[in-house]
Amino acid sequence: MTINLNQPIKPNLDKLTQYLAQVNESGWYTNFGPLHQQLTKRLEVYLGVENLLLVSNGTLALQIAYKALNVKSALTTPFSFVATASSLIWQNIETSFSDIDKQTYNLCPQKAQQALDANLDIDTIVATHVYGNPCDVEKFDDLAGKNKINIIYDAAHAFGVNIGDKSVLSFGDASTLSFHATKVFHTVEGGAIVFKHKADFERAKRLINFGIDEKGNITEAGINAKLNEYQCAVGLTILDDVEAIIEHRSNLFSAYREGLKCIVEMPKWHDGANFNGAYMPINLKSIEERVLVESTLKNNEIQCRQYFSPSLDMVFKEQKVLSSNNSQELSQTILCLPLHFYMVIDDIDLIVKLICESLGSFK
Repeated sequence: MTINLNQPIKPNLDKLTQYLAQVNESGWYTNFGPLHQQLTKRLEVYLGVENLLLVSNGTLALQIAYKALNVKSALTTPFSFVATASSLIWQNIETSFSDIDKQTYNLCPQKAQQALDANLDIDTIVATHVYGNPCDVEKFDDLAGKNKINIIYDAAHAFGVNIGDKSVLSFGDASTLSFHATKVFHTVEGGAIVFKHKADFERAKRLINFGIDEKGNITEAGINAKLNEYQCAVGLTILDDVEAIIEHRSNLFSAYREGLKCIVEMPKWHDGANFNGAYMPINLKSIEERVLVESTLKNNEIQCRQYFSPSLDMVFKEQKVLSSNNSQELSQTILCLPLHFYMVIDDIDLIVKLICESLGSFK
């Protein structure tokens, strides 16, 4: 039987039907309806944040955040999902790449400062909490203050992640979430933005509704990026069970890390941050080792993925590259193992056993 790399959470149909019945009864299917308002409030409480704006997908979350904060020139990581960089380039924002930290796989603050010193026109840093592992938010806060720039976090992987008792979404000027079906929490498609400042939130709310304000006035050119009521119904259904979902995924993640701790390299986690079990990355010592593990798992009907590869500076070659050696190296040897709610510890034990056996035979 195949072990899938990922498997979306299936909403409880009884609960979902009850929410959908509310939609049909009200006749309010989109445009900030009752379920949209309910999901917004519940997510703010659950995540411990304010100024949360639901949008129709995670890529638009990034694009709206850039527009709301007037981003003109951005520095970002080459080691992330393509949307982190392509959303900048799509909006004709001058985009530069700076390298990642070898241990955390996140954008390196020191290299970012060097990049800022080399390019004084950069007004924003866009950093990804890769695999749900928080960036060095304290150093980026200092860097933002020193250089008078914005910090936007791509937090697509970081739903439910805290640093101590504070949500990782509380840092920076804005943090974006993806609620794609493959994520820890989902609305089939969807996303959200958490803003530090109320004024940015209010502007973004107008932007996702064609630039129209609550009085019906067109304030500026906008776009349609609203989340509809049916998708909110899915979100409300899954939110009822999200604590159990994250707990189970985190337990699987911890079992992986315990079983593989002396076998492969894994990202160094931010001190004080919890796990949410979003992804299970391992870094092999060479391309040959990575290929061997891939083939071993494939032969045993176990899916895996070279996530993220290639390094984005190799895709968007017309953009400025200030440094990318670590990202380019990691993209050749990284591998994500299966991790989803429907797996059990026996699955983890089997995968760990196969990896250990394959690497034990590697010469």
